[in-house]
Amino acid sequence: MPPLTATRRRAALIALAMGGFAVGLTEFVPMGLLPDIARGLLPGTYAHSSAHANSDAGWVVSVYALGVVAGAPTIAALSARVARKRLVLGLLVLFVVGTLASAVAPNFALLLLARFVAGLPHGAYFGAAGMLAANLLGPGSQAKGFAVVLSGLTTANVVGVPLITGLGQSTGWRSAYLAIAAVFLLTLLAVRAVVPEAPAHPGGSPRSELAALRAPRVWLAAAVAAIGFSGFFAVDSYIAPITTQVTGLSSAAVPWVLVAVGLGMTVGNAAGGWCADRQLRRSLMAGFLGIIAALVVFALIAHTTAGLFAGAFLVGATGLFVGPAMQARLIAAAPRAQLMGAAVNQSAMNTANSLGAAIGGLAIAGGLGYLAPSWLGAGLAAVGCVLTAAAFAADDRTARNHRPTNNTATTPAEIPVPSADSL
Repeated sequence: MPPLTATRRRAALIALAMGGFAVGLTEFVPMGLLPDIARGLLPGTYAHSSAHANSDAGWVVSVYALGVVAGAPTIAALSARVARKRLVLGLLVLFVVGTLASAVAPNFALLLLARFVAGLPHGAYFGAAGMLAANLLGPGSQAKGFAVVLSGLTTANVVGVPLITGLGQSTGWRSAYLAIAAVFLLTLLAVRAVVPEAPAHPGGSPRSELAALRAPRVWLAAAVAAIGFSGFFAVDSYIAPITTQVTGLSSAAVPWVLVAVGLGMTVGNAAGGWCADRQLRRSLMAGFLGIIAALVVFALIAHTTAGLFAGAFLVGATGLFVGPAMQARLIAAAPRAQLMGAAVNQSAMNTANSLGAAIGGLAIAGGLGYLAPSWLGAGLAAVGCVLTAAAFAADDRTARNHRPTNNTATTPAEIPVPSADSL
């Protein structure tokens, strides 16, 4: 990448973070508007049972996540030879189309289809934009580069999601999607104007990207993210009915609870990016233990107003603390296919999104109450913690098996797995 002025570099990083901001809107705004979507597109079910209608509306969240899961590895493989800036611009176009289609969908089935389409570019965007940001920041900044792009998403949860949620509550959920589409369009123009050109990875090809999927370490890391992170979404997907049905506040309080979640996410993402570039192992283990504790605390104190806001902050902070570390972990697991590694991380995170929303919906529909997903989420995070420990143990065994002996000279190139300290 040619030398850039400090001003141009900051502008490029802000433009890439704007994309994260828009993605945060399209991913998290529906969580605060589920009751509005249920009333608008599922009136019969809502009249019979608001709980069942809210549970069914949760598929808006799950289907978007499924789009991410399907699109991230597919786009990563097909775009291996595409220049990174051109790839990011194409992904933003797809975001605009999918979000506009969501705004005008005439029925629930077509809304689900539009949300699936809107989810397709999500994972590849964070992968490609995160690597562009890492290049702008310099060597050794993989986690920080992803954290920069993710900072847009966390900022969205502090400012944008509450504002757009309030807009949707007052003028209709369709207007929320129209506003989000406008943010994506502005991001596209900003990226085109200030982000420098960047080539594809040297020697990249669909075959090399897909080869990453044959590595057991990639799948184990993906399983950690998919299971361990789902507890966060099991709670966050139903934050609106928790606010109104459990704590007893009005729907006008929902945006402010989302602010608390967003503030926690902002703090957690910043701390997670800093810690992950220094000690990845400790960051992951501490992160999952923190998620477990936060979900248990949330279930115990969310009945009160102060408890709801404090618990929402803790859930957001511990959840996003893990994000940069998981991204760095998967990129390290696929060093010759970094876009695929980054994309698989997003697929795994949104498998967690879909899994958490679905499990939470089943618990609510089964009559267990709106706080039941918190307890289930804590259990899922515990599984993620165990899988993380297993992955580290496997890395240690591999490192020992390839350790040089007194009789054998082994070059660094012959060791297929990074050192235990680096992972």
